Order: sequence, then structure tokens, then C-alpha cells
Amino acid sequence: MTNGLARASVRFRPASFVGTLVALLLGAAVVTACGVLLQTGLTARLEPVRYASAPVVVAAEQAVEIRKKVGEDTQTQEQATPELARTDAALVGRLTALPGVAAARPDTAFPVTAASGTPALTGRGHAALGIAGPADRLVEGRAPGANEVVLDADTARAAHLAPGANLRLTAPGGTADYRVSGLAAAQTTGPTAWFADATADRLSGHPGGIDAIAVQPREGVTAAALAAQVRQAVGGAAKVHSGDDRGAVEHPALGEARTMLMGIGGTFGGYATMTAIFVVMSTVALATGQRAREFALLRAVGATPRQIRRTIAAEAVLVAPAAAALGVLPGLALARWWFGQLTERGAVPPGVRLDIGPLPMLAAVLTCTLAALTAGFLAARRPSKLRAAQALGEAAVETPRPGRVRAVLGLLLAAGGIAIAGVAAALDGEKAAQTALGVVMCLMLAVALLGPWVARIAATVLGVPLRAGGAPGSLAADNTRANARRLASAITPIVLVTAFCGTLLVLQSTLRHTSGENVRAGITADHVIGATGPGLPAGTAARAAEVPGVDTAVGVLRTGLVVESGGGLSSAPALGVDGDPARLSKVLDLGVRTGSLADLGRAPDTVALSTGLADTLDAGVGDRVPLRLGDGTAVRPLVVAVYERGLGVGQAVLPRAAVAAHVTADQDSQVLVADAPGADRAAVAAGLGATAGTSVTDRAGFAARADKDMELNGWANTVMAGVLGGFAAVSAANTLVMTVLDRRREVALLRLAGTTRRQVRGMMRWEALLVAATGLAVGAVIAWITLVPVTRGVANASPYVPPMLGLPLAAGAVLLCLGATGLPVRALLRTRPVELAAARQ
Repeated sequence: MTNGLARASVRFRPASFVGTLVALLLGAAVVTACGVLLQTGLTARLEPVRYASAPVVVAAEQAVEIRKKVGEDTQTQEQATPELARTDAALVGRLTALPGVAAARPDTAFPVTAASGTPALTGRGHAALGIAGPADRLVEGRAPGANEVVLDADTARAAHLAPGANLRLTAPGGTADYRVSGLAAAQTTGPTAWFADATADRLSGHPGGIDAIAVQPREGVTAAALAAQVRQAVGGAAKVHSGDDRGAVEHPALGEARTMLMGIGGTFGGYATMTAIFVVMSTVALATGQRAREFALLRAVGATPRQIRRTIAAEAVLVAPAAAALGVLPGLALARWWFGQLTERGAVPPGVRLDIGPLPMLAAVLTCTLAALTAGFLAARRPSKLRAAQALGEAAVETPRPGRVRAVLGLLLAAGGIAIAGVAAALDGEKAAQTALGVVMCLMLAVALLGPWVARIAATVLGVPLRAGGAPGSLAADNTRANARRLASAITPIVLVTAFCGTLLVLQSTLRHTSGENVRAGITADHVIGATGPGLPAGTAARAAEVPGVDTAVGVLRTGLVVESGGGLSSAPALGVDGDPARLSKVLDLGVRTGSLADLGRAPDTVALSTGLADTLDAGVGDRVPLRLGDGTAVRPLVVAVYERGLGVGQAVLPRAAVAAHVTADQDSQVLVADAPGADRAAVAAGLGATAGTSVTDRAGFAARADKDMELNGWANTVMAGVLGGFAAVSAANTLVMTVLDRRREVALLRLAGTTRRQVRGMMRWEALLVAATGLAVGAVIAWITLVPVTRGVANASPYVPPMLGLPLAAGAVLLCLGATGLPVRALLRTRPVELAAARQ
């Protein structure tokens, strides 16, 4: 019987399931997209190209790892190093002596720029020639000497260079003239310059350190046997890679890309999945509740509670898998677009492929089916247990308040969300930010459970001005107060849109606003020298200081730190500064709270921290703090100052000498220049611009670089807001349409009682505005409760809502409510009232 009833309902009353189908389809799309990104992050690989002929590659670990005990288990957390970690060149000799090794070639890459007309080059030591295979060899001339270089044939031809020609090259280790001694075969990895090994070691800026060692086996030695020998010889000094794992050495950015994809697919995907479940359950519960009269009639003709529940389960099994399966294709399209955008923005290395496997699709279908099944059971639980007469009465008149269990759970979640927000107010920035979506979810679930109370309060407060608006307003006020549960179903999605989009977008706008203010106030330099290539030539700051009219020139080397706090790892942007720290205040005003930036000159193992990072590490002036430099090297510098303006500038400031050996390329990013009193600013700018490979701007140049660093995070937050907000917006429209169409008999009775079409449309418009106003107000309160502690922790500022963000969001919610209400009302009013009253519910 139950299966027959379920099939009949789906077959003969498909309109009743359209709203449910839309919610399930959208939910499956979001879950599928996030699942595909998560799976891609877990399985992302790149085939080795340069190291394809070397079965074993040795390189330093490109991540910081910590382990902590959780009960009886040990959990491991990794954080990719912001800079390239290098290994000791002495390992080459140790590996060469192994019996199974035919050759162990050191490989180091560093940026090299040449005169105009020659493309940017990758510098390497001559010992690396041959790593890419037998074709990787000299084709003309001879190996380079001390002041010589070998170019790849394609680059040489493009620049009209031949053996014997001279050119000026700039590398992290300095600028000098070199004679072309030979040409090598064209490189798949791009334009390349080979130097004598000793010269390359000096020019790389990291003497004694190499990027990797490519190991070749002797004849008859298998790759597995070679890897075992190398692993035993290396011990814990480096990591041994073989197979597809070699691609990670060739492309260091792969580790960071995998972390980001797993963060989007895992962390954000978890919240997106919870949102999808929430929306699906809310929609299914609404659709099931709208059929209370049908269930009451079934009870009246003898159906048992078990049969009704089984009927609902059967309907879920018939509709949910099919609807969710339809959502898989849009989900895959969303994942492809999202992944493509990340690749275009350089967050994912070219060559990484989107991993489309069956697991995310199965998870989406299963999740949506279980959500629909659970929601249907919960919604039908009460009407299925009531006596037939009682069930018919409750189907006709809405129950005045939610059940006791629902009310208790809602109050507990509301208290929990507020408590978490209170705790977040006492946390530092990173930990506070991690609580944001948790607070939103707790308060959102509380609103969903306590929705009828929220709707009744809103109807009472807003009903007073509505009654002053004539018959339509008075009807809207009475309807909304009498049908608070129906109103709650419409308000909840609007709250969802406002809370999620508001939290993500306002957080980003606050970060941008505070960052811009910090840069404007903190960078007091008159000029900023930037690089037109990968970095500034060595000695740029010293040469700038010699320009007439210059008082102070400070080189800035941008890098990153890895910080351990609260059992987790995170990265923090940092600056390495050279020159006299006592003169640093002439180009940087960081708002020092305690200590002095001049004390950075005491010793290389000193550091100045922003207030946010100091709070994270629970450190102050005079303390030694545990940090990891960009390549993962552990240090304990002495804190000599704590400053306020960190966001947009740098969370830490260290002497350049402390970080230079621990960055990917030892080249300044910018030089900050202060003019001497009375100097001609234009003349100074002209003198500073005489150095090749540089550009001269004002402090806006520093701000542009800071904005570029924040661009990817801002775009990611916008996309997340778009995905969740778009999903919630469509779900809100879907819910509103379902609610209006369910009121066909009410509209018919109003028409038969003499209410005009205009009055009915006016009543619905006022109800839509009440829904929009309530949803916006409650959503804004949730977003504000979430944002205040987070923005104070992250940016040390109150939430900043730009007018061009708040007004469109509010206008969009109002238009959404008006459109989703007005269109179905017009459709209902086209039908004669008698026919509408007799229509099947």
C-alpha cells in the first residue's frame, strides 16, 4: 500500500514535489562541486618532466609538520613552507659514493635577468646539465668558466647571441658581465643559463644549499633498490622521492595548491554541505507540512502512523536520488569553473587535472537522500501520531508554537552561538577567524528551530505600521501573525543569504579597508622602488642611498613565517629590512606600541611583531618566540618591538640578514626611500629611476603589491559567498514560491469575499517586504555577532560595511522576495476563484 501511495503521489501530483526537487538538485550540485575539489586536493599529482630520467630525486621537506596526541591517537598537521627549502650540497658526495649510484647531479634554480631583448632566464650550475636526459647536453662550444655562461640554443637564437658574445646578467648574488662559452639543447622548462658550479653557488644567493639532487642508477640496479640505498644514506637530512612523487619536487607550488584545494573542498565544503542539508531538510519539511491535510485524511480512512511514515520514506527514495543525480552535472560544471579560475590565477600549477571520481557524486546523492528522508520523517512524525479528527483540525489551523524539543534545541543553539562568539572575542586573529562559520551555523540552526517565534515577533512589531497601510497591509499583518510557521519557512532562507554573504563579504571588505589604512599611514616613504622583473638587482638600496637628495633607503624583502599556536600551524607574511634600523622610522611608521624598531640592529636574531601575531604567540618585548622562517628553519628570535599596523604591511619585521638565506630568491621586493629636507622630489625620482629593471612610484606602489597579495583570498571569499549565497537565494525563491502556491484556496476565498486582485497583490507585496525586512534584520544581527570578534582579532578593527556592498545585498533580498511572491500570485489570480477553490491541494 505505502509504495503504491508514494508512486501515485509522485505520478499524479508532480507539482507538489517540484520545490523539493529544486532544493535537492541544488544541494547535490554544491556537495558534488566541493567533493570534487577535495578529492582533487587529496590526489593532485604532476608528472615529472625535468626529472623524468632520474628515478630518484632527493630534496628537502617542503612542509613543516607537527604531531600531537589526541587521546590514544597521534594526529599530524602540515603547513607548506612559504619559501623553497633547500638541502645541503654535501649530500651529493655522500650519494655519489653509493655502490648503486652512477651519478648524483645537484640542481639549483634561481632567477636571472638580462638586458632588454633577452627573456627572463633560469640560472643553474653546469653540473645540472644532463639531468633531463641524454639530449640535455652541449650542442656547441664548451663548458662555462668563472666568468662565462652557457645559454640554451633557442634563447641564444632569439637574442642573436653566439659563443663569444658578451651580456650583462643580474642574479640574486649580483650583477656582472659574462661571455657566452657555448650553447645547450633547447629546454622544455624554458630559457636557461648555465654557470660554472662555483659561480652558480654564489649567484643563487644560497651558498652551500641546493634545490634537489637527481640520482641515476648503475646498470642493473632497479629504481626500488636505488631508492632504498639513497634513503638509508640520507637518513633524516632530506626526503627521497620516486615515481610520480618527483613531480612535487619539480613543482614546489603543488603542495600549497593541494592545501588550498583541500581547504576549499574540506573546510568550506563541510559548511556548504551542512547548508545544503539544512536547506534540503527545510524544503522537504515545508513540502511535507503542506500535505498535513492529506495525511489527516489518510488517518481518517484507517492508515496507521507506520504506513504514513513508510509512504514518506518511499516518496523520498523515489524523488531524492533522481533529483540529486540531476544535480551532479551542474556540480561538475561548477567544480570545473572553480578549478579553472584557480588555475588562471596561479593558485594551482598548470598540468594539475581535476579528479572527477564517483565518490563525490555518490556522497552528494546519499547525503541529499538521507536529508530528505530524515526531514520527511520528522515533519510527518506529529500528524502521523494524532487521531484522525485531531489531525484534520491541526491541518486546518496552524499550531500556535513549536514543540518542546524543538524549542529547547533552538534555545541551546542560540546560546551556544552567542557563547562561541564571546569566546572568539578573547581569541587572537587566526583562532577567532576559525570560529566565524561555526557561529553562523549555530545561530542559523537556532533561527530555523525557533522560526515561528521569530516570525511571530516580527509580525507583531512590523504589523503595527502595516495596519496603517489600508486593507492590504492589514490583511498582511493578520495573515503573518496567524501563520507564523509559514512565514518562518520563507524568512529562514533570507536569513541564510544575509548571514553567510554578509559574514564572508564584510570580513573581506574589513580586511581590505584596514589594510589600505595601515599602508597609507604606515608607509611614510616619499618613493617606492619596485621591480619590473622577479626582484630588484642586488645593491639597489645601497645605490638609491647614494642618489643626491636621498636621506634614507631601506630594502624590503617579502617573505613568510610559519607559526605554531593552539596545536595548529599557520603562515604569516613578514618583511626583512636592511640598512640602519634606527632610520627605519623615516620610511615606516608601524604604530609601535612597545619597544623600538631601532633595536632590530642589536643582532640578527631579533624580531618585531604585530599585535595580532604577538597575541597569537602570547609574547611581548623581551621574550624569545618560536618561529619557523620561510623554508621551515626553526628560530627563537628576541622580540624587540610590538606594533599595531601589521595587516597589509607585514605581521613581523626581521633584519634582512636573518631571512636572506631562507627565501626562494634573495632579492628585495621593494626599496623605500625618504627624501632629505628640501630635496627636489621630481629630481630624486628621476635619479632613482636610472637603475635598469626598476620602477619608481609613491606609497601607492607598496599598496598595490599588498592588494595583489590579498587578491586571491578576496576572490576566494567572494566565490564562497557567491556559491552559498546563490544556493540560498534560489532556495529562498523556491520556498517563497512553494508557500504562495500552497495558499491558492486562501486567495480564492479572499476573492470570493470581495477582495480585489489589486488588494490581493498588495497584501502579498506587504508580506514579501515583511519577510525581506525580517530576514535582513535577523541575518544582519547574526553576521554582526559573528564579525565583531573576528574582525577585532584579525584586523583590530570594527566590521567595515561599504555602502556599495550593504545596499545591493538589501536590494537583492527585497527584489528576490517581491519577485518570488509576485509572479506566482499573478498566476493564481488568472484562475477564476471558484476553480481555484476547488483545485487539488
